[in-house]
Amino acid sequence: IDRTVGTMANEKNRKVAIVTGSSVGVGAATATLLASKGFNIVINCTKSLDEAQIVLKKCQSLGADAVICQGDISNNEDCVRMATTAWKRWGRIDALVNNAGYTSFVLQSNLAGLNESDWRKIMDINVMGAFQMVRACESYMKKSGGGAIVNVSSIAGLKGNGSSMAYAASKGALNTMTKSLARVLAPTIRVNAICPGAIDTRWLKDGLGAGWDALKSNWEKITALQRLVQPEDCAEAIVFFIESARQTTGVTLAVDGGFSTL
Repeated sequence: IDRTVGTMANEKNRKVAIVTGSSVGVGAATATLLASKGFNIVINCTKSLDEAQIVLKKCQSLGADAVICQGDISNNEDCVRMATTAWKRWGRIDALVNNAGYTSFVLQSNLAGLNESDWRKIMDINVMGAFQMVRACESYMKKSGGGAIVNVSSIAGLKGNGSSMAYAASKGALNTMTKSLARVLAPTIRVNAICPGAIDTRWLKDGLGAGWDALKSNWEKITALQRLVQPEDCAEAIVFFIESARQTTGVTLAVDGGFSTL
């Protein structure tokens, strides 16, 4: 089933970006910022179609052609469908933002609380899903003259902390894979990653529940810049890697208000 919606644009020379997990949060902020920069956008969600429609309308209001591709990046067929949708619609793919992610909120000290299913789902989405998206887009990006891939990782992958041990491990793997991909896809495709700290999003608030207020207060006390990371902060870093940073590949950039310096 092709679950795509959108409207065709007249411009044929706009660049094209695929942003996974872009119905809310960092993905939504990135999709709209790229639209404002002249990109046509593939918006991706697994379930949040209503919110994806809001992002679609924002992108269109900024002059972009945009399409929603509902799909799960842990399913290779969905990854291939996203890439082929972009190629058939616009004949190019210039940027891929691997933003979709998953975690289970389990204290790292609670080894028994993290089961095999948790591990597999986290790794399937955060690592294998990102790889499958790159693999699906590689040939199209090269045919388009190259481009940029940005993986949305986490400071959990740098410091080993975070919502669960499996999540930290998955982001560490994503950081390593970023370097491997940067090497093998050069010189036509640049691959970098951002590592956000605690982001002011519904995803984190819902996951932490009653612990959210304590995390927010502590984060603002201990970090150098004394504020939570906003989705727009991440979007700006992502777009920097896509539009600028022409001599930069294989880099992981902390977007964490200085938390990684502690």
